[in-house]
Amino acid sequence: MSALGLAAALALALAPAAAAAPPVEEPPTWSFSGAAYNYVVPDEEDFLMPIVYADRGRLRLEARYNYEERAATSLWGGWRFAFGDEVSLELIPMLGGVFGELSGVAPGLELSLGWKSLSFYMESEYLFDLTDEDGSFYYAWSELAWEPLEWLRVGAVGQRTRVVHTDLEIQRGLLAGVSWRRVQLTGYFFNPGGDDEFTVVSLSFSP
Repeated sequence: MSALGLAAALALALAPAAAAAPPVEEPPTWSFSGAAYNYVVPDEEDFLMPIVYADRGRLRLEARYNYEERAATSLWGGWRFAFGDEVSLELIPMLGGVFGELSGVAPGLELSLGWKSLSFYMESEYLFDLTDEDGSFYYAWSELAWEPLEWLRVGAVGQRTRVVHTDLEIQRGLLAGVSWRRVQLTGYFFNPGGDDEFTVVSLSFSP
């Protein structure tokens, strides 16, 4: 057999093996997103609550300000777990450190549940105040929303917080939001019709 024929036969023998080789997975990259919540509370000074997210694969990092308390900063790290297809569930258990106006540590959880045009989201934490045992506090924010259109979202919202001072332990209200490409604008109206009503407007962006 000539050298040319030998090379051709070797190439044919190796071709199936090369075609069957699995593709090389590229390493995960960082993606960044964020949100800013503007609180408009009667008889109180308006304030902004910014949150920044950094994701790499299943890793989630967050930085929050004015979240647990005004003039307090918290830094978080967590790990994402995702389940389901038609009904999707995502869990991100997290651990955070709080400093500034407060000093403490906080285990937390972010939960997202989706089915067709319905979605439920909740983020919660328990703050262990390291300087004042009586200052320990459970915080929660939850949203139940329906998306009748791809760009429209309406629903209900609830929160338990210390950044707003009212006679109600749990704030309840309505939400309505619109989105365009990667930007979402949402308005929240808490305690409608009551003496403790206030509004929150959020602007967020996603990767």
